[in-house]
Amino acid sequence: MSTGIPTRHPAGPRPVPGMIKLLAFGLGIRKPSDRKWRRLGERLTVGDEPMDRLLDWMVDTGLAQTRPLFDRALREGIAAVPDAPQPLKDFFTDIEATPSWVDPEIIRRGQLVMRRGGADGMYVARDVSLLGGYQFSGFNRTLLRTGALEKGSNKRFAETMQWAMDVIAEGGLEPLGGGYQSTIRVRLIHAFVRRHVGAMPDWRADEWGVPVNQTDMAATLIGALIAPPAASLGMGILSSPQDLDAVAHLTRYVGWLIGVQDEWLPHNFRDGIRVLYHTLTALSAPDETTRQLATPMADDPLAWHYDNLRALRRRMARAQHLSVTSAFLGPRAMRMLGLPAFVPPWYPLLRLPVNVARSAVDMTMPGGMDRAARRGEREQQALLRTMIGDGHATIGESAAQVSRVA
Repeated sequence: MSTGIPTRHPAGPRPVPGMIKLLAFGLGIRKPSDRKWRRLGERLTVGDEPMDRLLDWMVDTGLAQTRPLFDRALREGIAAVPDAPQPLKDFFTDIEATPSWVDPEIIRRGQLVMRRGGADGMYVARDVSLLGGYQFSGFNRTLLRTGALEKGSNKRFAETMQWAMDVIAEGGLEPLGGGYQSTIRVRLIHAFVRRHVGAMPDWRADEWGVPVNQTDMAATLIGALIAPPAASLGMGILSSPQDLDAVAHLTRYVGWLIGVQDEWLPHNFRDGIRVLYHTLTALSAPDETTRQLATPMADDPLAWHYDNLRALRRRMARAQHLSVTSAFLGPRAMRMLGLPAFVPPWYPLLRLPVNVARSAVDMTMPGGMDRAARRGEREQQALLRTMIGDGHATIGESAAQVSRVA
């Protein structure tokens, strides 16, 4: 492991969207110290040693033989694999030993909070976290080498959304649960990508570091799980501090499962915003790849599946999602993404009173949070159907070619 810092790491913190900066300031979070700033750069050179080591063994032994063993251990547990090879046994024995700090009740509370976010929470994940994340040009260089443009952003987000829905489903993170399995599967895909992209002749490790490294993974994890409930406060989906801390606890466990080291995992909601803010200051570096990826994604709603008034509803959906992006990322980021500098934030403003009223009922009426979670889950499933029609979002399908050639 090299401790050199890739040249993509800037000399000092870069600007971040105003709303993130305001939230960080309100929570008393300042720019990273010199030591933490250096750490952000150093972790660009670090992948996921346990999974990378396992994948090396799988490839060297032969994927035709080892991948079925991996899949069985993932589905049924390592005890269900007779005479499991030692590398496989070592990895799954560690993963199946749930850390002592994990509290299942707090995990369940975090899952309920995120299901309660409904479609609006997923809009934030898509229109703010994923679309805004294309400002991370260093990460884009990995993404483009996996064929992201050819496979399309709609498919990529559908897979990401399916993973998130597995994670936040009731029982999803219990041993061998759907979210547990999906997360380990994503971890393996990351290892395939590191191996495949890192071996490309045009990959410049001294400039970009390791593909899918610790710093990039931390930013992606927090963007996917902490940012949506945080930004949803701006759309009126109110949550108690305890609820937000529960989301952070869930995020910490998911991050542990997916191979992010504990120094980048949130121990509470404020800590999650700290990681988000610090990684954004280090990674936000738009370039030509930003527009390459962002512009097609902004147009994805023009191909979504509606039962009636299809042309009108597609145009309205595009405008709706641009209004969310503009409201939370601001004019500077919109220009960097190659999108209109200002789109009136009409959708967040329309949803604000509705969600505030719903939140008041959810948080005060007996059984309100459970009903809200069921309603939110229905909304999320309906959104996924709108995006992909009658098809299925198979986690890892968009990276299948990488796993075949690694």
